[in-house]
Amino acid sequence: MVSLKLDRLGARYGRAEIFSNITTDRLMGGELTALIGPNAAGKSTLFKRIAGLLKGAGTVTVEDVRDGRLPVCYMPQDTGANAVLTVYESVLLAAKQGSAWRVSDGELSAIDSVLDALKIADLGFRDLGALSGGQRQLVAIAQALVRRPETLLMDEPTSALDLHRQIEVLDFMQGLAAEQGMAVLIALHDLNHALRYCAQTMVISGGRLIASGPTREVITPDMLRDVYRVEARVEHCSQGMPMVIVDKALSAA
Repeated sequence: MVSLKLDRLGARYGRAEIFSNITTDRLMGGELTALIGPNAAGKSTLFKRIAGLLKGAGTVTVEDVRDGRLPVCYMPQDTGANAVLTVYESVLLAAKQGSAWRVSDGELSAIDSVLDALKIADLGFRDLGALSGGQRQLVAIAQALVRRPETLLMDEPTSALDLHRQIEVLDFMQGLAAEQGMAVLIALHDLNHALRYCAQTMVISGGRLIASGPTREVITPDMLRDVYRVEARVEHCSQGMPMVIVDKALSAA
């Protein structure tokens, strides 16, 4: 099964250091890992550094990649999709990145399968420019999945979706990770989604890795106070699921 390990990772924009010395234990495939933290904490930059889109100190190690699989795929929050293409064309273009342009029946079947799984097959021949923000977000997920990554980095993949679709997508990604042994890192703002779906959680703030480990051990009242500046509790609902309940916002540190 694939695993991802970060060792003393750092990144800069010009002279500005965004983060440094981020080290984790192995993040294993088969489950979701949440990446959380305040706005401008460096979550997107960390994903770009892991994906090799930014240079910096430290090393990213992906082990046990299967033949024919993409080691790491990054799905940005803003996909910058080409509005001239149809949904089907955009997903096909993603599938063919770095390979010959001849399209096989197997590739067409894979595209059909991922569009069906995300319940957007009916959008296949619509132009990207005619879609809502939430629909474009689902297309971006399809573009990432059709590339068959071993490690998938998803930058706020549910931010433009309504609550029903958020639950559908996270249910689907949790099942897909378990089925395929894929390592999925998801940047999230909704901490209750992290508690419900993610086995592991990483917290970054101020350019540092504040905590990393099992989600229910990481999302605590102390962490919420120190990182998010809120007075909050983590309580269990009637089904035993933990939930963050915020009592009040604290003054800035």
